[in-house]
Amino acid sequence: MPKQAKPCHGLQEHEKPGDFRSALAPILLLTAIFFVNFVARIIMAPLLPVIRGDLKLDLSGAGRFFLVLSCGYFLALLGSGHLAGRMPHRRVIVLSCAGVGLALTVIARASNLIGIYGGLLALGFAAGIYLPSGIASITDRVAARHWGKALAIHELAPNAAFLLAPLMVEAALGVVDWRMGLMVLGGAALALAGFFQWRGRGADYCGEIPDRRVMAEIAAKPAAWLMMLSFGIGISGTLGLYSMLPLFLVGDHGMERQWANGLLAFSRVGSLAAAGFGGWAADRFGPRSTIRVVFLLSGVLIMALGVLRGPSLVAAVFCQPVLAVCFFPAGFSLLSRISTRRRQNITIAVTIPMAFLIGGGIIPLFLGWMGDAGLFGRAFVLIGLTTTLASTATFWLPGPEVDTPEGIA
Repeated sequence: MPKQAKPCHGLQEHEKPGDFRSALAPILLLTAIFFVNFVARIIMAPLLPVIRGDLKLDLSGAGRFFLVLSCGYFLALLGSGHLAGRMPHRRVIVLSCAGVGLALTVIARASNLIGIYGGLLALGFAAGIYLPSGIASITDRVAARHWGKALAIHELAPNAAFLLAPLMVEAALGVVDWRMGLMVLGGAALALAGFFQWRGRGADYCGEIPDRRVMAEIAAKPAAWLMMLSFGIGISGTLGLYSMLPLFLVGDHGMERQWANGLLAFSRVGSLAAAGFGGWAADRFGPRSTIRVVFLLSGVLIMALGVLRGPSLVAAVFCQPVLAVCFFPAGFSLLSRISTRRRQNITIAVTIPMAFLIGGGIIPLFLGWMGDAGLFGRAFVLIGLTTTLASTATFWLPGPEVDTPEGIA
């Protein structure tokens, strides 16, 4: 059996999953932490038109910001199993939130690109250690039949972040420069870390420390590889496109920065309701069917982003994220069911890192390279075509779900 780390010995057994209503307050606090975590990761997207001019970057250089951040996130998820195996998930969440605040401070005070890259790498790492422990804490609080709804609430955080980050940027740039704006956000993260340490309720148990046997068992499951592919596509359709869309709208379509960020923000309004719908659809129709429809329709709209102009482009910008965000409640619900409760953090740490590196790092860099070559629009078409074709892979995703807190051993 995999070894349990000594620091977790003596902890009481985690609480039995309860009803949805009694777990709502802890879920909302975790959602608030995830919101700050996610805003910190995407804030560079609406800031890029300003940062690019300040630092004199080309499009591929701007895309490299997200690749560096994704590398930190990639390393964090790979190591999160060891971290969550040595301290309770609750403490990991506090460490992540505080680390995000400190990394934002480093980026804001950096005097050159090397310093900014170092801060982005640290930011990605600090943000990355949250997700396995956050998901474990949510599924620990409610019975399996409520996981879709609980994870849908948690997924309101990134969708609210997508909506509010550009508006926060424009409000802040009217008063302070981009560096001071990052300092304020870092302070908010540190304050939230302190509050969660004081009043937060996360999972007070450790995950398993991954060893070669456990990792091999998970990697041997075709479901784990298919989920890696699915999350890579899902992340590219949301975070990957979002990261470079302001530069695409400003550079290729001649929009003013304020208009581009406003469009970017309000295009996410529908995503707030869509996340809840995605959780309901996952519980009602099953995660596989939900993911299949999302990939098919979202891929068509991504292709439309690359070829449309004027009002038609604006309509595509509004519609595409509404569909794309429906993937994540279904995706995490399915991912939570392909392993036991204690191995959920390891399953996430095995499947998500490469998915995020591709969707959140390589895709923005690819868009930047294509943009520098004058082929920004064609890059969207290629990504959309890949997403549509990926809908066929959902037929090989795991079959009927097992409605038990222990999942599929």
